[in-house]
Amino acid sequence: MTEFLQACRTAIGAAHVLTEAGDTAGYLTDQRGRYTGRAVAVLRPADTAEVAALVKLCAQYQVPLVPQGGNTGLVLGSVPDQQGNAAVLSLRRLNRIRAVDTVNNTMTVEAGCILQHIQEQAASAERLFPLSLAAEGSCTIGGNLSTNAGGTGVLRYGNTRELCLGLEVVSAQGEVMSSLKGLRKDNTGYDLRDLFIGAEGTLGVITAAVLKLFPQPRAQVTALVALDTPAQALQLLQQAQQHCGPALTGFELMSDICLRLVCKHFPEQRLPFAQHHPQYVLLELSDSESEEHARTLFESLIGEALEQSLVNDAVIAASLAQSRALWELRENISMAQAHEGKNIKHDISVPISRIADFISTTDALLQAASPGCRMVTFGHLGDGNLHYNVSPPLGVADTDFIAQQAAINLVVHDSVDRFGGSISAEHGLGALKREEITRYKSPVELQMMRAIKLALDPQQLMNPGKVL
Repeated sequence: MTEFLQACRTAIGAAHVLTEAGDTAGYLTDQRGRYTGRAVAVLRPADTAEVAALVKLCAQYQVPLVPQGGNTGLVLGSVPDQQGNAAVLSLRRLNRIRAVDTVNNTMTVEAGCILQHIQEQAASAERLFPLSLAAEGSCTIGGNLSTNAGGTGVLRYGNTRELCLGLEVVSAQGEVMSSLKGLRKDNTGYDLRDLFIGAEGTLGVITAAVLKLFPQPRAQVTALVALDTPAQALQLLQQAQQHCGPALTGFELMSDICLRLVCKHFPEQRLPFAQHHPQYVLLELSDSESEEHARTLFESLIGEALEQSLVNDAVIAASLAQSRALWELRENISMAQAHEGKNIKHDISVPISRIADFISTTDALLQAASPGCRMVTFGHLGDGNLHYNVSPPLGVADTDFIAQQAAINLVVHDSVDRFGGSISAEHGLGALKREEITRYKSPVELQMMRAIKLALDPQQLMNPGKVL
C-alpha cells in the first residue's frame, strides 16, 4: 500500500493524497452521521487526466475506489465500508464551468461543480437549469448524475437523466470516454450515457457533463392550498394540469405533521392559515408570458377548486419573499425531522393514480405494526415520488424505535411492491438498499445488471458493495 500511495502522490501531488485522520474524517462519514467507513486515503484529483491516472493506479494495485461528490447522499453510496482497503476519490476539485452555449441551450460542467453554482451560472446567462433539491448548496452535479437525482422540478423538466445530453467518463480501466457534443439526436448505437447515469459510480467515474438549459420564465408564482385528503390532492393535480399545462412546474404534497414539525423547530416560520388542515399542496407556475398571466391561471384554478369544495383554503404568494417563505415550509421538513429525532426514511414511488390508496393502506399497516407511529409524508406528488418517513410515537425513545427499522421497512417496501412502485425513487440504492432490492427486482433484471457490471468493471473495483 505504501507503493500505491507514493504513486498517487506522484500523480496528483502529495498535498492531495490525504491519509491523516483529521484530514479524511469529513469524507468517511455519511450525511446523516450514522455510519463511518475506513479508507487507505482520500484522493483529490484536479482534472480528468488525473482521475484517469488514479483509476489506472487502483487497477494496477487492486485498490477499490469509492467516487464521491458532495457526500450528501442518504443511502451510503458515497462512503467506503469498514474494510479499510479502499480509496475515496473526491471529485470536488473538478469544479470548472467549461462552456455555456446560449444558442444550443447547453452548459458543459465538471463533476465537482456545486448544483447551486450551476443554477447561478445559468441565470447569469439568462437561462434556467431546473434541477432543484434541498442539498443544492452542497451537492455536486456528478453526484446528481450518478444517482439520477429528482427534486422539485421533475413534473415539468424530468429527472437529472432528462437534463443531460452527454458525459465524459473515466472507465474502470482508466480510459476516458468523451461524449460532450451537446446533441439532442444521436442514434448511433447503445446509449452509453444512460448506463452511467444512475449507476452510483459502480461502472466508471463521471468527470464532466453537457446539461440542458431552458429559457428563464418571465414569472414564477407560488401558492399553498389546504385540503383534507391525498385523494383530493390528486384531483387538484389533474385540474392544475388541465388549467396550466406545462406552466405547472411544482406540485408538492405535505401532511399536517410535516408543517407542525417545521413550525415547532423553526418558530420564525408561520403557517399562513388560521388553523391546521390534514394535508397541504405547494404549487408553482413558471410562466413564459407574465406574472399577471400566471396569477390569473392560479386564481381561476383555485377559485374552481374552492367552489367544488376540493380545497379548504388557499394563499397565493404576493411577492418573492412570500414565495420564498412558502418554499421554506417545504424545504425545512427534513431538517425539522432531524431536530425532532431519529426517524425511518423511505424514498419511494408509486403510479400517481395509486398514491392516495397507497398512503391510506400503508398508514394502516404501520399503525398495526407500530401503534402511534407518526407519518411524516411529503414529496413530489406530480411525479409519484413520496418521502414516506416514519417517526417514533410520542414518548418512545429513538433507539427503541430504530430497532424496528427492518420490520418497518418490510411493511413499507412490500406495500410499495404491491402497488407497482419502486423502493428508491431518487436517492439510489447505495449500500443501504443493496440487499433489499433483491426482494423486488426480478432475477432476470439482476442478472442483466450483474452482466453489465462485470463487462465494464471486471476487477470489481468501482464503488464495491454498492447497488449490487
